[in-house]
Amino acid sequence: MSATKERILDTAEQLFAERGYAATSLRQVIAAAEVNLAAVHYHFGTKEDLLDAVVLRKVAPVNAARLAWLERIEAKAGTGPLRVEDVLESFLLPTAETAQRNPEFVRLMGRMLTEGMMPSLVEKHFQQMVMRFAGALRRAIPNLAQEELMWRVHFMIGATAHALSMKPILAGMESGAPDIESRMRRLVTFLSAGFRAAETAAKET
Repeated sequence: MSATKERILDTAEQLFAERGYAATSLRQVIAAAEVNLAAVHYHFGTKEDLLDAVVLRKVAPVNAARLAWLERIEAKAGTGPLRVEDVLESFLLPTAETAQRNPEFVRLMGRMLTEGMMPSLVEKHFQQMVMRFAGALRRAIPNLAQEELMWRVHFMIGATAHALSMKPILAGMESGAPDIESRMRRLVTFLSAGFRAAETAAKET
């Protein structure tokens, strides 16, 4: 990757994280990165394309690590069942490793969550990977109805985004520097129980 392209990505990530996507213009990115408009259009095109590139730069390695971890546990299980905890660890722990190294990116994803942009980002950058994990969870919990499973996957995505982007807000929670791996391990425990829970009772009419 060229130095100019890297500088634009670094600058955009910082500004989007600090100010939000909507409040950051391409002109502000250009000025802060000390490049011209032609350079941004050449490398990325539109502001939306620039955001996609910022996200993909960090998300692609995470998704690759998730899938590699999942493939290892599937190979180890052979034709036997998968453990819910193992599937969730393969989804969540690679996220922790990247988030711990890239606090600015965690701030950015928090901004995307609060600005309502997460559904679009999930569809573009996570959909295929999420469906792959949904299939693994189906293998771990074969008796759960498909619709119920997908709702729980939906809740898993929301809980992950919240756990990554939110500082502790309640008394008795961790203080000081956030330990993201610890959060993700707590989330594995929490979500494992949720995925194993009885199906939601149908509403009586």
